[in-house]
Amino acid sequence: MPRLTTAEAVIESLLAHGIDTLFALPGVHNDHLFDAAHKASDRIRVIHPRHEQTAAYMALGAALVTGKPQAFAVVPGPGILNASAALLLAYGMGAPVIALAGQIPSFAIDHGHGHLHEIHDQIGLLRHIVKQGERIRSPQEASARVAQAIGVATSGRTGPVALECAIDTWGEAAEVSLTPPIEQTPPCADPTAIAAAADLLAKARRPLIIVGGGALGAGPEVQAVAEMLHAPVSSFRRGRGAIPTSHPLAVSFTEGHALWKTADAVLAIGTRLYWQQSNWGVDDKLPVIRLDIDPDEIARFRRPACGLLGDAAVTLRALAAELATRKAVWQPNPELPAIRAAFVDRLARHEPPMGFVRAIRAALPEDGIYVEDVTQVGFASRLALPVNAPRTYLSPGYQDTLGWGYGTALGAQAAAPGRKVVLATGDGGFMFQATELATAMHHKLPVVAVVFDDGAFGNVRRIQAQQYGNRLIASDLTNPDFVKFAESFGMAAFRATSPDELEDALRRAFALNAPALVHVPVGEMPSPWDMILLPRVRGPEGRPPLP
Repeated sequence: MPRLTTAEAVIESLLAHGIDTLFALPGVHNDHLFDAAHKASDRIRVIHPRHEQTAAYMALGAALVTGKPQAFAVVPGPGILNASAALLLAYGMGAPVIALAGQIPSFAIDHGHGHLHEIHDQIGLLRHIVKQGERIRSPQEASARVAQAIGVATSGRTGPVALECAIDTWGEAAEVSLTPPIEQTPPCADPTAIAAAADLLAKARRPLIIVGGGALGAGPEVQAVAEMLHAPVSSFRRGRGAIPTSHPLAVSFTEGHALWKTADAVLAIGTRLYWQQSNWGVDDKLPVIRLDIDPDEIARFRRPACGLLGDAAVTLRALAAELATRKAVWQPNPELPAIRAAFVDRLARHEPPMGFVRAIRAALPEDGIYVEDVTQVGFASRLALPVNAPRTYLSPGYQDTLGWGYGTALGAQAAAPGRKVVLATGDGGFMFQATELATAMHHKLPVVAVVFDDGAFGNVRRIQAQQYGNRLIASDLTNPDFVKFAESFGMAAFRATSPDELEDALRRAFALNAPALVHVPVGEMPSPWDMILLPRVRGPEGRPPLP
């Protein structure tokens, strides 16, 4: 067995699991870890941003684009707290992010001595926002801890995990046995449940499929079942791209709401089904089939007519085979053409955001990656940006954390070299991580950031104006000259005042194959919420009954 320090064992174990990038900020608590990474620098790269939040957001972006585990490392206390918002997003979105957190000397943990960066019960705090949090206590257990953590992160409902290690433990050396990756077999739902689901779908004449982030790895299977049933497939944020939005059966969130009213069966795949069950309503005439790998998710809000506990791709293949044995003949939904036409009419009134969305799509290559921050154009893109492949549309999910975008886009770019990455952000959100333009330049990450600048937290300001008698407070912003700001880092920057100018600027920026920024001054944007906060169309008013 090789003699390794704890830090060296961790690096070797990350590499054994295919993790060859560490997004990290150095600090005395993790000096041994960085030294171990330096010794393995021909096999692992370290990308260091300017803030711990960005280290974690970069790991999140890389995980979302690849669907594979990604790691970041920060110092304890303030370092891990700075990174905690990204871990919360990773938990909400099921992203397999591995957090490596330093710790004070092992003899002093939780004794309140006042050590540098000390925080009480750090691992307990982390366990609130990760699937699993553990401490590495010796070099002998380091590799097994990493293998177990990555196994947890990538099994079942994927999600983040955390490992902390004390400053003195990182450098401790011993003979170490490296633990190989844990093999996993995607589980299929129970055959009896699959047969019951097929029976329900065989009776349906207007079935509807709703997909979330849990369907991103099952695109061909979703499409096969949808085509068999002639069932429209509705997605919102996380599920976009599960099947191409250009597919004749792909529908938007808003169109899904219109179809929900008369649907006679719903197949929900890898989604919380929150909006539909909590807002749109459910009644006894609508059997809901929930397919999810998370047992806690299937009966959330209300008990479904049928629950399928298993991997989406494997279970859908079995469901398709079962449906093929039924004698049902499904026909296209006759409502769909009129619903599509009505949605196109609504979008036509949502300018200029839709014009900007079309400009971005026109300039972004087919395999390009689009990251939307919490901004007005981002809201519009959730409804209408064409998305033709999974993991090319990154959205912050139900946490909707303002300012997540730039670091996430940088991580996506690091994990997908050679592909174009564009961020649509607002002036408010962009300034959360604006200094990371330095990181983009230092590590040559050619993300193009499009900053829509209305001089305000625009959504907040509009709500205050419309719902609170125009009593405006804490919503107006003072901004830099964004073009000069970007140029001060040596970055190419452009200004666009219309969709046509934006498309041209993006094409020029992408051609540079270097980091760039496009500043888009805008006025007050129209509200998108009439297409998102949609009324109840089924069942009684109020909260649905608990199961």
